[in-house]
Amino acid sequence: MSDLLLSADQLTCIREDRILFDQLSFEVTAGELIQVEGPNGAGKTSLLRILAGLSRPYDGRVNYKQQDITQVREEFYNDLTFIGHLAGVKSELSAEQNLAFNLQLQNDDTTGLEQALDQVNLTGFEHAPAAFLSAGQNRRIALARLWQSHSKIWILDEPFTAIDKTGVEKLERLFIHHIDNGGCVILTSHQDIQIGAQRLKRITLDYNFE
Repeated sequence: MSDLLLSADQLTCIREDRILFDQLSFEVTAGELIQVEGPNGAGKTSLLRILAGLSRPYDGRVNYKQQDITQVREEFYNDLTFIGHLAGVKSELSAEQNLAFNLQLQNDDTTGLEQALDQVNLTGFEHAPAAFLSAGQNRRIALARLWQSHSKIWILDEPFTAIDKTGVEKLERLFIHHIDNGGCVILTSHQDIQIGAQRLKRITLDYNFE
């Protein structure tokens, strides 16, 4: 039986007096990739932020290894890599400096910075300030963290945004490697993910007009 890493227990989210989702429950085990689907405004980003402990639900709770994440914050955050919809890089720092900074925050390995940047096709741009790089290159600085991450739980908001076809294929291979080694991936994406149906779980959120 696979290890239970994360679970949502009767989550309810309300934004601006509108119920985005109500009494939502599911489990995430090692070896799974979870794709959160739904139209814009359905609450996909809100759900990811709640799962990552960055926002609080109106009701319900998130459990890490069957314990409320609010009770085991340090252990949970040490086992989590979260990349939001925005790149989250500092424009005045170089690609290499941004990656090193983010890895240090996560206590991840900083010895392979050049190799990680090479994985996202940023070789030759290591020392360029992020302000002079494109949106796609800034996105790839953030994603380079994944090649150095020791966290089992990856929560990623639209990781394929501004990434070309080759980059998407490389990310998909990395996701498969991660779940094959006991991790899990929870992500939002408007495109189909090329992974076996038995490994992929979909959570669909509907837009509530009330």
